[in-house]
Amino acid sequence: MTQPPSQQPPQGGFGAPQDPPPGSPQPPQGPPQTPPPGSPQPPQTPPPAQPGYGYPQAPGQPPGQAPGYGYPQQPGQQPGPYGQQQGPYAQQPGPYTQQQPGPYAQQPGPYGQPTQPGYGYPQQQYPGAPAPVGPGGGGPSKRKPAIIIGAAAAALLVIGGGIYVATSGDDDKKPVAKESGDAKPSTSPSVNEGNGDGDGEGRGSGDDLNAGRKSGEAKVLWLQKNDIDLPRNGADVYGPWVAGDTIVKAMYRSVSGYSVADGKQKWTLKLPADLCAAPSQPTTDGKIVLGVKNGTTDKADCADLQMVDLATGKAGWKKPIKQNGTWDFLSDISLAISGDTVTVGRTGNSNAYRVSDGKELFGKPSGNCQPFAFAGGAKLIAASSCRTSDTDNPQHQLQELDPVSGKPRWTYQPKRGWEIDRVYSVNPLVVSLKKDKEWSILALKQNGTLRSGIVSDKGDKFAPDCGSAFAIFGKSLEGCTGVAADANTFYMATSPDSSGTSRTNKVVAFNLNTGKPRWKAAAPAGRTVKPLRMEGADVLLYVEPGYEKGGGIATLAPTGGTPRMLQQHPASTAEIENDFYNSKIVYADGRCFVASGRVSARNDKEELETKTMMAFGN
Repeated sequence: MTQPPSQQPPQGGFGAPQDPPPGSPQPPQGPPQTPPPGSPQPPQTPPPAQPGYGYPQAPGQPPGQAPGYGYPQQPGQQPGPYGQQQGPYAQQPGPYTQQQPGPYAQQPGPYGQPTQPGYGYPQQQYPGAPAPVGPGGGGPSKRKPAIIIGAAAAALLVIGGGIYVATSGDDDKKPVAKESGDAKPSTSPSVNEGNGDGDGEGRGSGDDLNAGRKSGEAKVLWLQKNDIDLPRNGADVYGPWVAGDTIVKAMYRSVSGYSVADGKQKWTLKLPADLCAAPSQPTTDGKIVLGVKNGTTDKADCADLQMVDLATGKAGWKKPIKQNGTWDFLSDISLAISGDTVTVGRTGNSNAYRVSDGKELFGKPSGNCQPFAFAGGAKLIAASSCRTSDTDNPQHQLQELDPVSGKPRWTYQPKRGWEIDRVYSVNPLVVSLKKDKEWSILALKQNGTLRSGIVSDKGDKFAPDCGSAFAIFGKSLEGCTGVAADANTFYMATSPDSSGTSRTNKVVAFNLNTGKPRWKAAAPAGRTVKPLRMEGADVLLYVEPGYEKGGGIATLAPTGGTPRMLQQHPASTAEIENDFYNSKIVYADGRCFVASGRVSARNDKEELETKTMMAFGN
């Protein structure tokens, strides 16, 4: 192992400046969870928590409330994101706004903007470390908050009512690659076909995990342990993705495919340098494009693209990202796939390539507004930042692009100062925006005009889980769980409530035409649930494991009511299921896969005993 706020009732009429209404969506305040080795411990009283392995702590507080939508503004408060002086909604500009540019481009997304912390103490940020993104970050998963390392000296960041100390980086805490010398990788990807015996590479567990299984509980199909020698600080896990009878995950310098039925390794693709980016979903025929660093030193950029066939593990085309000028930063990129197009977003620049053959389709557009991130899937959505004379008051815009030509089909601009944070759904389009400590959600129509702003009941707090896609010069829009949407309804899980004898939460359904709640559905008693996606007309839920309670998969009818369990995981393996750090859940063809979002350990022995993926089936 290489060492590695309460609100007043709204007043005023339609069209007045806005003030967050009572009960508007509030940023999540996630509960403490057991962190992995190398993470700081959450606060505990008494006694106070001790620092984890190798990282300092600083006191913090959960973020405050976030704003709602569409109500008049009280003196001294900030307006909402949709208003213009003549009314509460943003005007529709042309494909590119013609504003007076300043001498430099506005830095979009998280560049120079602090990530909203979640529950507990901030931890030292290191390259590739998991960090909460968006309105409060993590929610019920085991993600721990992180502070952002600035390029300059230490600064105080006032976020959500808490003060967090941002410190400069410590070079000796960076992941250290094993190879040294030339910054360029010297080898091409290579495939190991695997031995098919379920141990060694892709090792399984020798324990009988079904010994304590009760009637009606699902079977544990298999359990994987880590088999990769990682850098000192560990590595993020990309995926998993299911392609036919193969489930694939990528980490560090390899991509591996396993049988969905028994977990035996089918293939491993070795990469010449660290993985640094991946889209949330592959193409419909199982192809994906990954970001790979262009060298093995700590100065390498995330500048190469590698296409991979997830079914076979064969490497397709590979090419460097076309750099668009001197100020094109490739330290961090984000990738998204829509149809046969993969987009590459980063600060002030963008590219798009055909997944099937690597041909460049379009690049940096002309005009005052430049895309910095994309969301893919059924539609290609671009978030852009527009040059302004006041960099402290940014102007963002949202567009649907033709995935082949890159031409905008429509353009929507939120009110000045509000930044596009996440895309919760592309069809229908539901978007999260933020401004300082404020948070808001809006829905757009098919033509890009405003459909509604989401307004919750007073007291509801929400916890969309958007993974660990922190970046300095890049911004990921997609990949959130805890949210789902159908044609007319948006579903979002509340933050877990631990005020009673057990920890639980609920799902709130919002009418996309009005933005108001339709109904609320409670999780099973003493449990918490997280929407994953739509399953036909129903909402697919992951029922999270608890103390001596296994997790499971359930569905919730579009009319609400009580969740219906599709798959109950064994109580006897609840501790294992609950132990995956920043867990990622995939449900396909009656099987549920639980994978760790990051792997790290204190030493070689512990590293090889770290559980990385688990599968359940009826």
